[in-house]
Amino acid sequence: MPELPEVEVVRRGLVDFLTGRTVESVEVLHPRPVRRHAAGPEDFVSRLKGQVFAEPARRGKYLWLPLTSGDAVLTHLGMSGQFRVQPVGAPDEPHLRVRFRFADGGGEVRFVDQRMFGGLSYSEGGAELPAEIAHIARDPFDPLFDPELATAKIRRRRTGLKRALLDQTAISGIGNIYADEALWRAKLHYARATETLKPLQIRGILEQAHAVMAEALTVGGTSFDALYVNVNGESGYFERGLNVYGQEGSPCPRDGRPIRREPFMNRSSYRCPKCQPVPRLVRW
Repeated sequence: MPELPEVEVVRRGLVDFLTGRTVESVEVLHPRPVRRHAAGPEDFVSRLKGQVFAEPARRGKYLWLPLTSGDAVLTHLGMSGQFRVQPVGAPDEPHLRVRFRFADGGGEVRFVDQRMFGGLSYSEGGAELPAEIAHIARDPFDPLFDPELATAKIRRRRTGLKRALLDQTAISGIGNIYADEALWRAKLHYARATETLKPLQIRGILEQAHAVMAEALTVGGTSFDALYVNVNGESGYFERGLNVYGQEGSPCPRDGRPIRREPFMNRSSYRCPKCQPVPRLVRW
């Protein structure tokens, strides 16, 4: 599932193409991607006709498309959702689900989703922040992000450190990939009990998370397959810079020990057994 850098790459790609444009029509080609819009696809379409987009916005892994009316289109990419910018008349993608066309007759925006875990919904009054995601914490790239508040929330969780980093109500935007990379940089085991960490240690892991995501952002994020691409269909290249995630059996860049893959929350965690040893007190 795309994490903060991948979603931010998509947001930036939509800024110039969407901002200030008037919707002429919306075509919903499959109902599932608008399933969270309770009134149904026809209502979704009718609400958007004639609306003007403002600048796309993001919090954590969530992207929304504000409208000048004060409402918004809330989006979630899920595992394979993509926004694609295409000229009018270009061949449809195999998994095209929703099409936006504009009054100026220029290129169109398409929502493509192979697995259809992502989706779009109309959020009344959601231009500043949709109510549906008001519980999501600020992310490290947010100008109003408070590292002291995030640190306090993580310490209070009394859980494993990685679980706390993945808790989007404590700090948003970090997923499995960047949590593993940040933990490796901080030399901490993913199951370290949060209450055993000093505030300075937690601040350090938050700084490492910000740093690794910033590096990923500069190269378009991380793409392991064609399910994540930017609005022009291009892949990100941070996979080449991963130190532990997906590197099972490869030597640790610090000490040469083979990287281990271990089960974690129905997924996997990757760590170096030497520089990220199992601590005395763990919380899985």
